[in-house]
Amino acid sequence: MRVYAVTTGLNLNWLSFSSQSGSIVSGGTYKLINPNSGKALDVAGGGTADGTNVQIWTDNGSAAQQWQTNRNSDGTYTLINAGSGKALDVAAAGTADGSNVQIYTSNGTGAQKWSINSNGDGTYLLLNQNAGKALDVVSAGTADGTNVQIWGNTATTARKWQLVQVSVTSPPSGFIVSEAQFNQMFPSRNSFYTYSGLLAALGAYPGFTTTGSTTIQKQEAAAFLANVAHETGSLQYIVELNTANYPYYCASSSQYPCASGKQYYGRGPLQLSWNYNYGAAGAALGLPLLSNPDLVAQDSSVAWKTALWFWNTQTGAGTMTAHNAMVNSAGFGETIRTINGALECNGSNQAQMQARINYYNSFTSILGVSAGTHLACYP
Repeated sequence: MRVYAVTTGLNLNWLSFSSQSGSIVSGGTYKLINPNSGKALDVAGGGTADGTNVQIWTDNGSAAQQWQTNRNSDGTYTLINAGSGKALDVAAAGTADGSNVQIYTSNGTGAQKWSINSNGDGTYLLLNQNAGKALDVVSAGTADGTNVQIWGNTATTARKWQLVQVSVTSPPSGFIVSEAQFNQMFPSRNSFYTYSGLLAALGAYPGFTTTGSTTIQKQEAAAFLANVAHETGSLQYIVELNTANYPYYCASSSQYPCASGKQYYGRGPLQLSWNYNYGAAGAALGLPLLSNPDLVAQDSSVAWKTALWFWNTQTGAGTMTAHNAMVNSAGFGETIRTINGALECNGSNQAQMQARINYYNSFTSILGVSAGTHLACYP
């Protein structure tokens, strides 16, 4: 992963914060239930595309109704939908009453930041930071499909939400790839890349390798690990080998300026590079990666988290995240396009593309599933 401008993703912080938000757990997953209607905040049709509408719908326990609450450094929260990996967002950063609410790729803007304020009755008022207005059910409606918008800032029945936790708040203990299979895939890996470090990182993205059928889950795991294998020489390399490039990964950025004396060369399973990537990943994960990029090469779980951040939240040179490419059956080739498409797709470097495909075929075989279709990234 080298040159792509990026946006922020998830904020992993396995702590409870006591404030106006009560005991909302950062990194926890919740249903948001409007007590007036008894219905859940829902992504229409279980959609995953940017701009998909948000509504209320009968509580059905689906990923379209599950939201991960990630606490930002300013005390606000970004709400990430478990089904799409995208953030609860005010369309076009609107500030007027009636501005629509949707999902959109997480980008760290005020349109996606929400204050979660206790009403003292077991419900919460969610105020959008950019607009100062509340998450609101249009006309206090109760029917399935009633739209959600921002409006006002007082706790009317249309603006009250119960946050019902639906998942544990510690990293999951299991993975669809067993430790024995992981060892089979990477028999000569560097001891830095531990299986336990990977497990510790999984909780940041609950939809990763848990979405869709068992076949899809295993294909996604194989795809992720295949790209990791290609980027790191089968997990032998922690940092970029070409030391001559080290001084050059500093781009002009007002949001994520390079820290004095720090270098942002490739580190970790997907070779996180450039200051803006370190800054965005650090902001998403609650880690000081811009000021201390060496953390990615010093802590196995941090290294794996940065790879999962890119996989689940960034589109890179492609048009979709690698996660969405696999769960929506777009094919392994689209993960190559996202990670390094500018250099390897459309016939520009077929040997490198084929090397990734070879890893993927090997890993799906180890996991006992078919590789599926569309393995290459031709036009």
